[in-house]
Amino acid sequence: MQIIGLDISKSSVSACLLFEKPTEPRQFYYDYNFHKFEATVTGISGLLALIGNPSETVAVMEPTGINYQRLWGTQLARAGVEVRLVGHKELRSFREHHLGLPDKDDDADALALAIYGWDYLDSPRRFLQIREEAIVTIRQLALRLAHLNRVQSPIINRARQDLAWQFPEVALIKSVRNSEKVPLLWGWLCGQRQSVKYDLLYEKSVGLGIAESVQLHAARLCDLQREEMVVEHELRQLLSAPQFMAYRKVFARFGFGQRVEAILLSQIYPLENYLNADGKPEVRIKKGRKSGKPTKRYLSLRRFMKALGYAPSQESSGDLQKSKVVGGSDLCRKALWQWVFTRIEPKQRRLKNDIGDRLGTIIDAEKASGRPVKLVRSRVAAKAVKLLFKELIYELSQ
Repeated sequence: MQIIGLDISKSSVSACLLFEKPTEPRQFYYDYNFHKFEATVTGISGLLALIGNPSETVAVMEPTGINYQRLWGTQLARAGVEVRLVGHKELRSFREHHLGLPDKDDDADALALAIYGWDYLDSPRRFLQIREEAIVTIRQLALRLAHLNRVQSPIINRARQDLAWQFPEVALIKSVRNSEKVPLLWGWLCGQRQSVKYDLLYEKSVGLGIAESVQLHAARLCDLQREEMVVEHELRQLLSAPQFMAYRKVFARFGFGQRVEAILLSQIYPLENYLNADGKPEVRIKKGRKSGKPTKRYLSLRRFMKALGYAPSQESSGDLQKSKVVGGSDLCRKALWQWVFTRIEPKQRRLKNDIGDRLGTIIDAEKASGRPVKLVRSRVAAKAVKLLFKELIYELSQ
């Protein structure tokens, strides 16, 4: 068995190949001749030549962005090398406190990754889960939709500012897609859709006339909207796969839209990753730190909440005690927070089932007590995550 630690940069990788764990990591760092390979055909070939026997090799790396890690991880997996991923936080703590290596650099990270692989080779939970191809694609599409949404916002804002003096009657109109057509307002502005309504408004407008810059902005928005349609169509096809039906049945009870479904599914599938060997939620009984009495620790639930970005961590020092949420998926945390804001908080749009009633009662009471609204939404989102875990366990056990 050999383990290779790979620290990935934008266009290269630093490699440290270990046949055994070094007894003096700090001295090994100064003595070892680290390898560096560029993201080229020659670089990939050189890395595979260094490895030699792929079937007896484990490659350990960080999930350094989708685009950088994906190239090296895919090439190694195709060659037959087992690939494992280590979280950034875990590696930093391991390098600084466990190994005492010098200040962070590519070589120190590569060595730390290789030693981490040796120490925790038989502890799968110490590594991030390698997701199956369908889930990876769903996540990529969800991220792409989030990117397209971010790209459109500044274009829309700029166009509205110009319309305020060019065609003020439509400057604040919220125009959205209908079926497979681009939004009517933006399509009309760039000549891609016809509208008698906007023709008549423009004839009587007090504005100074539509400039070419607004027409170009509108055309860009229409192109982005068409790209969104293509991505959403591909996403619908992937989400309709049989293995996701039970999950989506639960998601429907929460009123999640397709984008939220994709984001959550890409993070939590399969749910078995959070359970024990028997496929049941892991619960341990330990003595309470303060009470001294037996206390249940819901480990599976906590792992699930942490993955979605809603597991609080305690920070205590003397008389000061506080908790804060760290780690997990920022994308999931944001999606759930927005879901609370749009589907639970407004009474007129609230879910018409027991989940909506339960969470709605909580948010109404919390807001009435005078607590900060941002804190209230976060607490309700955390409660929703607990309910989601419970509902998924029940549905998947049927």
